[in-house]
Amino acid sequence: MQNESADPAPQINLVDPGLYAHGDPFVQWRWLRANDPVYWHPPTELPGFWALTRYEDIRTAYRDAETFSSARGILLRPAEHGADPGGGRTLALTDAPRHRQLRGLVDEWFSVRSIRALEHEMSDITKNIVDKALAQGSCDFVSDVAARVPLYVICKMMGVPESDWEYLYDLTSQAFAAGDPLERRFAHLNILGYFEELQAEKAARPGDDLVSVLATGSVDGERLSPDDVILNCDNLLVGGTENTRIAAAGGMLAFLEHPDQWQQLADDPALLPSAVEEVMRWTSTATHILRTATRRTEIHGKTIEAGDPVVFWLPSANRDETVFDSPDTFTIARKPNRHLALGFGEHFCLGSMLARVELRLLYGELLDRKVRVEADGAATLLDSIVVNGPEKLPVKLTLS
Repeated sequence: MQNESADPAPQINLVDPGLYAHGDPFVQWRWLRANDPVYWHPPTELPGFWALTRYEDIRTAYRDAETFSSARGILLRPAEHGADPGGGRTLALTDAPRHRQLRGLVDEWFSVRSIRALEHEMSDITKNIVDKALAQGSCDFVSDVAARVPLYVICKMMGVPESDWEYLYDLTSQAFAAGDPLERRFAHLNILGYFEELQAEKAARPGDDLVSVLATGSVDGERLSPDDVILNCDNLLVGGTENTRIAAAGGMLAFLEHPDQWQQLADDPALLPSAVEEVMRWTSTATHILRTATRRTEIHGKTIEAGDPVVFWLPSANRDETVFDSPDTFTIARKPNRHLALGFGEHFCLGSMLARVELRLLYGELLDRKVRVEADGAATLLDSIVVNGPEKLPVKLTLS
């Protein structure tokens, strides 16, 4: 049922990357939530798709993994690029029962018990990164701090030798940057090549790490193929770094824009867990998640046919005024805060606990050491429809 709001309809184009770097997508999302929550987005250089913008609709669709499949891809891609090569083969791009089987191989590594056992080493990693940033004085909070914490941690969990961490940092910085597409592709191919060698080593001499688990793992009594191991290693690397990097940097940008909230956190560190949840809601770094309908279904009177792409716009869901009080206000004491930044249902983020601990350790380290963080120039936002947040965040770090 459409809202009788007198607000004029904005021009809807949710796939313009410039909207996220230089515009305000929330204007479009707000109008769609009120007036057309199941909107057919016409094709551009990307195929047409159904856009879901309300919290409850997205949560319900997440829960119905039989109707809304992940196996054909989870991100919008130009038709000429074809299907995602990881479709039906990786944790993120499989449906039940394959998804549950793959997840079962690595679940224990992301359990509360395992993350707690790793927390001391994660804390040491965070301290060292903050030390180096402090020694620089002026730095880019994205590349010098926020990107390194989750990357170094997932490298440790995957059994990547510490001597290779900087090499993978360089490759991931190139592969996930907003620069030349050919350079990004070349860097990503080098990441796959690195894991091709590492999985072969771990298959021959397994250790106590995630790559060894995959390289020696079996599903239904059959070992994973080397290609499937490599693709899942890539999946874990991206999943373990990209969104946490941008959430950490986006959270710091939010604190710089709302200094009263950072002061409130400094005065009452017990608010750190709720602050982390608000950072996740506020940043909602995964801008869109794609599903493909496996059968005809209906939402709000709109008929979605089998094979239709359906896109969940997570930042919109996490600003839904019917779910969150004052959704456009950043408040670290927000409770309850049942955001969808980490997904929901069958594909709830495997690394959700890991991400929360990484954010808590990073902000906690800055607070414990009374690090003063000041803007040292304007933030640059990512020119992307896949993830949203700072690409660069120049800051000055000093001990107060």
